Amino acid sequence: MATQAHRRPAPMNEEPLFEAVLSPHRSLGRTGFAILMTITSAITLVHMVIFLRIGAWPIFAFFGLDLALLFGAFWLSYRSGRMREFVRMSRTDLNVRKVSPSGRTVEHSFNPFWARFNIARHDEIGITHMLISGQGRRTDVGGFLNPDDKESFASAFQRALARAKQR
Repeated sequence: MATQAHRRPAPMNEEPLFEAVLSPHRSLGRTGFAILMTITSAITLVHMVIFLRIGAWPIFAFFGLDLALLFGAFWLSYRSGRMREFVRMSRTDLNVRKVSPSGRTVEHSFNPFWARFNIARHDEIGITHMLISGQGRRTDVGGFLNPDDKESFASAFQRALARAKQR
């Protein structure tokens, strides 16, 4: 027989006013990557065999190196895609937890009443940098987001921060 632990409701000041999980976008999924690498590998292998048969072995080696570099670039891209930022704000606490691709976690805490949200904009690009600061500390947030996601996050976060400062 399983028992359930009953949680007490969080105090009103600890209820989240804002929560967001930020992660980098990758346009090519696992299936697309498998198809792309299969087609690229097949074409590359055909060319490698052709150049090896005519005696151009250095070109054979460069084709192999190109294929390895392409695979390595995608591996690095997907690895960096595992990065996450968790932003949680209540009336009494603003917490930004950053998880690197290796799993290393760094947390930044601020008092929402004293926190400032600074945005750097470019006329053509839009938001280029977002920074949370307060009490002598600061951290950037959402640097890997695309311009539309930066705008969306910034407007939602600014509204939530304004609500948290209202007492």
